Amino acid sequence: MTDSAASHRKRFISEAITPVDASFDTSSMCAGEPGLPTRFVWRGTQYEVARVVEKWKTTGACHHGGGEQYVRKHWFKVEVTGGTQMDIYFDRQPRSRQKKQRWWLATILEEETD
Repeated sequence: MTDSAASHRKRFISEAITPVDASFDTSSMCAGEPGLPTRFVWRGTQYEVARVVEKWKTTGACHHGGGEQYVRKHWFKVEVTGGTQMDIYFDRQPRSRQKKQRWWLATILEEETD
């Protein structure tokens, strides 16, 4: 089966990832966006971002009743070395008990096998 004809499915992960120190793309940080880590560790394996396929933001209402919308998460669909696509996000307002866990792996696009 060729790559173009392969069937894929998204596997839900929702686990924290650990960015590798000094591996952040700083070009977007001056615009107030998080620096996407170019390398990160998940389940003991290091991954390297080969390219960003897509990026978007999700917003939510102000918790103080002001009517403003605030960015809650910065999302990135990335392709890592080897071709696997992953959706990762930066949580702007992590839960208090998870302050250090701001980067998350949401889903992995996997090739389905028969």
